Amino acid sequence: MIEIIKKTTERAMLVALITKDADKHLVEEHLSELAELSLTAGAETILKIIQQKYSADPAFYVGKGKAEEMKQLIEMNDINIVIFDDDLSPVQVRNLEKLFERKIVDRSGLILDIFALRAKTKEAKTQVELAQLQYMLPRLTRAWTHLSKQYGGIGTKGPGETQIETDRRTIRYRINLLKEKLDKIESQRLTQSSSRKDFLKISLVGYTNAGKSTLFNLLTKANVFAEDKLFATLDSTTRALNLGKNQKLLLSDTVGFIRKLPPHLVASFKSTLNEVREADIILHVIDLSHHYFEDHILVVEDTLKELNCEKKTRLKIFNKADAVEEKAKIDYVRNKYKDALVISAKRGINITGLKDRLLKSTEETFVEEEIDLEITNSKAAAAVHSLAEVLDKKYDENSIHITYKTNKENSEKIKKIVYGG
Repeated sequence: MIEIIKKTTERAMLVALITKDADKHLVEEHLSELAELSLTAGAETILKIIQQKYSADPAFYVGKGKAEEMKQLIEMNDINIVIFDDDLSPVQVRNLEKLFERKIVDRSGLILDIFALRAKTKEAKTQVELAQLQYMLPRLTRAWTHLSKQYGGIGTKGPGETQIETDRRTIRYRINLLKEKLDKIESQRLTQSSSRKDFLKISLVGYTNAGKSTLFNLLTKANVFAEDKLFATLDSTTRALNLGKNQKLLLSDTVGFIRKLPPHLVASFKSTLNEVREADIILHVIDLSHHYFEDHILVVEDTLKELNCEKKTRLKIFNKADAVEEKAKIDYVRNKYKDALVISAKRGINITGLKDRLLKSTEETFVEEEIDLEITNSKAAAAVHSLAEVLDKKYDENSIHITYKTNKENSEKIKKIVYGG
């Protein structure tokens, strides 16, 4: 883990581009989100720079002329960190650092910094460290520019290059160790998951700060940390959920999604995000009070596709209804998203309606079936026990009659194993 200690609030300049197909208002909203991220990481936004350009400059991102203008603003306003809303290439970072003589951070680096600050458990710290090292590996050249010479020819293969290669080997070795550690964690999770096959599993997902943890606490009477900040929750937490009618349910709270979530982070949090992959029902929590809530919906849906979860049963839950001033907005949502629910977890509004909808969804998701197997077909019998809750078994001379309950996805798997296809 790369430990980050901040003694004083840093003064930040935020930078974004409006490229050929970009919407100006949306770029401004993204920059406001970047300001929230910066505040979470410990930086005060002093200046915001939006540059209109056909495409990003490969050397200086905003172009050399604009970068030189920014250098003057940096010095005039005592800026000590410049944060970009897009990911920068190692070349761009090196050029900008050399010109500005200030810290340069891109969006992925900032999000990783926040995750490092928020990681509390051993698993979260391991996952974040892995993502950080994978992010740093191609960017090592800038860390050693004080040792390496910038021009080619004889005499340039000095200690800087040697140090970079040594550092790369060390980081690769550490990455392999962390991957092994996370593989063990994932196998433990699979063991836990198999012991929960009798329970219907529900996962809360949503854009960061949509109110998932507040809803989780309300439904399960848990005491999970909830705060009105981005990425308040990193670790997945699972608790029993009682909806009545003897339904065995487990509810999981998961890490929030965000626009341009670093790919290394998604990969590193694989074991945590497995709670979403293994869910029977996904509750997509949406902050209805946010001006760009529909863009947040698209970000979450795209992330679910990356996790191969787009075919799972999903319910849209529009939260923070109490913070919505325009009634027309609520009417719009109810008309456009027919099966969605509008609630307020903070005020407890329409929570009974949510529980009723969940109960109905669980009844639709789980099926009770019967199957006859030859006694010698141990593979099929093992599959039924592994993928379903066995309710009853009756033995004949050459066969076994099994009554079981499972979700529709596992039901299809059992039929494929038994009947082929």
